[in-house]
Amino acid sequence: MARAGMERWRDRLALVTGASVGIGAAVARALVLQGLKVVGCARTVSNIEELAAECKSAGYPGTLIPYKCDLSSEEDILSMFSAIRSQYGGVDICVNNAGLARPDSLLSGTTRGWKEMFNVNVLALSICTREAYQSMRERQVDDGHIININSMSGHRVVPQSSTHFYSATKYAVTALTEGLRQELRETQTHIRATNISPGVVETQFAFRLYDKEPEKAAAAYEQMKCLKPEDVAEAVLYVLSAPPHVQIGDIQMRPTEQVT
Repeated sequence: MARAGMERWRDRLALVTGASVGIGAAVARALVLQGLKVVGCARTVSNIEELAAECKSAGYPGTLIPYKCDLSSEEDILSMFSAIRSQYGGVDICVNNAGLARPDSLLSGTTRGWKEMFNVNVLALSICTREAYQSMRERQVDDGHIININSMSGHRVVPQSSTHFYSATKYAVTALTEGLRQELRETQTHIRATNISPGVVETQFAFRLYDKEPEKAAAAYEQMKCLKPEDVAEAVLYVLSAPPHVQIGDIQMRPTEQVT
């Protein structure tokens, strides 16, 4: 169903990172339903291929294009943007959704775990942002949009040692999004930047964080009625459908029952 304000995005191209599961898959589906061409990337591309076939058989007006990309590799990211340029022209919307958490505390965590989080949550997001901006500028796209799927962990630190470094990477995303907004103003473009910060969303996130403690992961989602990935996708559509003169800087959203 076409959403008011989304008409101008029809047939334009959106890149969604981490599109194989959870929020990324929900965002990709929602944009295809609105008639966009969506490049959905992830390391595991089979899930995106299944979603693409599902969207096609359902008769969605847009198209989902699966792309295999390891976001911890700059070479992979640059190769993806190059492929998008040669095959589809370039990126009009960039949804930096990919993110990961490892249970590595500050006092006893592994450097490897910290690097994995930093590489994807901060560096990959920054590289994709830079390349998306360059893609827009070289085609004189003045109304593009860069959306960072952040987290409430980018706004407060929960007393839970397993998430402290993760929280630090998300605080970085909060700063990067505001810095990006300021730089976009300095270049006198109308490209917009938005931060979407969900609280607890029922996805595979906790199961990946606590991969050795599935009971703990399940408990994280059983204590309240959590947000669904579709709720976050709805926030993405809300941001994109705002009139071009309206800049929505940050959406913070939590389950009604969530306390912290």
